[in-house]
Amino acid sequence: MQNKNFIQRSLKSVWHPCSQMKHYEQNNLIPIKRAKGVWLYDFDGNKYLDATSSWWVNLFGHNQPLIKAKIKKQIDLLEHSMIAGLTHEPVIELSEQLAKLTKLGHCFYGSDGANAIEIAIKMSTHFWRQNKQQRKNKLVYLRKSYHGETLGALAVTSIPIFKESYKDLLKNHIQINSPDWRDRSAEETKEEFAEKKLDELRSLLKKRHNSISAIIVEPLVQCAGGMAMHSKNYLIGLAKMCQEFDVHLIADEIAVGFGRTGSMFAFQQAKIIPDFLCLSKGLTGGYLPLSVVLTTKTIYQAFYHNDTRQGFLHSHSYTGNPLACAAALATLSIFKNKKIIQSNRQKTKMINALLTDLKTLPIHNLRNLGMIWAFEIDKKINPEKILKYCHQHGLLIRPIGLTFYLMPPYCIKESEAKFMLDVLTRGIRNAS
Repeated sequence: MQNKNFIQRSLKSVWHPCSQMKHYEQNNLIPIKRAKGVWLYDFDGNKYLDATSSWWVNLFGHNQPLIKAKIKKQIDLLEHSMIAGLTHEPVIELSEQLAKLTKLGHCFYGSDGANAIEIAIKMSTHFWRQNKQQRKNKLVYLRKSYHGETLGALAVTSIPIFKESYKDLLKNHIQINSPDWRDRSAEETKEEFAEKKLDELRSLLKKRHNSISAIIVEPLVQCAGGMAMHSKNYLIGLAKMCQEFDVHLIADEIAVGFGRTGSMFAFQQAKIIPDFLCLSKGLTGGYLPLSVVLTTKTIYQAFYHNDTRQGFLHSHSYTGNPLACAAALATLSIFKNKKIIQSNRQKTKMINALLTDLKTLPIHNLRNLGMIWAFEIDKKINPEKILKYCHQHGLLIRPIGLTFYLMPPYCIKESEAKFMLDVLTRGIRNAS
């Protein structure tokens, strides 16, 4: 069997991320040969529905013809040139389109999500230094947050399993309670709970705003923190407080941007504009690594100076790569020409109508926002048993502890959604 050969080769040569390699000796890797639409295919011809959009990046399904065509056209023109002292058409066009979509401008490009966070937090603290307020160098972040695993991003990530081995390398920032509505009391509404968390934040800002550079938040959904969802009222109050206390607001939309929450960007549901917007993952439709930070004219002007040393000197070898920018431009054209946001709203209704059997199972906190579904299984159920069943029956999922979630590609059809939910339902029943 070809699968076995590729598994053995991978285990000898590849150190897989976010994994305990020893576990793969019993729980085999799945070697993928090709993909199309929502399906991944292994070397023995088995297919698996990609219910996580390959770590939330593959928005429109695999082997997307429009994105492929845009990359192929670009590769015959310019595969790469640095944009320090140079520029090119794809990066200009992409920056213009993103500015129009977000009401922000001055795009600073990076390689991936964690790199975007590094850019935003460096730019924020550097801004205050440029304005003679060096004391403002602390960041506020939420419990259950995940912003990446480079050292700056990890310092504002709260999940212990990622941080504990590196705590001696990390700057100590300020953690506050999450507005995750699962934590509210039975008597509280989601909005009341959000207001309580905002009151806690106000108390902190009154005391320490002179030392705080920025507050960083994943708008509406803290994904890696267990798909923790919060009211848009929290974002509205947060933005007002940032203005009141002269603190930047960093919106990390690496996972939730590009239609995942039901609007193009999650912050738009609160009708606010952050000081920094971090984008990656779905930016290129899952084709090439690329991230971008958009910010305001005020922040940009703080670095506009005759002295090079007064500029923002962060860099990355592949900043604004033309092929990645071409893929991102294709992504934006699909959103516009295929009316993806409107289509997703119909698909959300369709999938919600198929949840009847799932609701009868021993699960808790079944929740939905846009094209994200999540719930917790009963503590008596072994999540590994569910995971194994699903993989054996053609469904690729990746639970976060007891939290199971579905974030399928936007091209999913009703028959495929039924398959996805049927296999997951049977998997939970089999493990119960």
